[in-house]
Amino acid sequence: MTRLVLALMVVCVIGAVILAGTDRITQGPIAEQKRREIVRSLDSVLPPHSNAPDQDTRVIRPEGGKEMTLYLARRDGAWVGTAMVVTAPDGYSGNIDVMVGIDRAGAIAGVAILAHAETPGLGDKIITDPRWLPALRGRTLDNTHWAVKKDGGDVDQFTGATITPRAVTGAVRRALEICREYCG
Repeated sequence: MTRLVLALMVVCVIGAVILAGTDRITQGPIAEQKRREIVRSLDSVLPPHSNAPDQDTRVIRPEGGKEMTLYLARRDGAWVGTAMVVTAPDGYSGNIDVMVGIDRAGAIAGVAILAHAETPGLGDKIITDPRWLPALRGRTLDNTHWAVKKDGGDVDQFTGATITPRAVTGAVRRALEICREYCG
């Protein structure tokens, strides 16, 4: 019995050492890949800039919310826009993480979906429909009623999938509200 316990213990220790070593080896490449994804998203949602917005950040805590990072875009030293990640907690299948870029005039410069679990073929049209996210560009808090058309707003929804566009629309509106208060 003692030999079996010792053998099991040795196998567990070897397994733990291998897992710890693998974790240590992969931490750097995983962090670098996440950074590249953020940079790619920032470049797609922000106005043209000459700085590295992933390294030019400001942390805020909006009222009643958790800390969030503002990514600042600058061109030749002048501020041209801000991006932030907002989470829509009311997606059909859970949270939807949305990167929103806002220009210095307070208009949407771009929107990217970072993560979602929406139904393929329905809710995932927020990504697969090439017209939906770009249709939000140029909209502001003042020139748009930030609700889907089914709710009397200005933003299109998809047939059979109103919940997802409603959630993303709310998240984008929240980003605009946060930027109105904290950007500039």
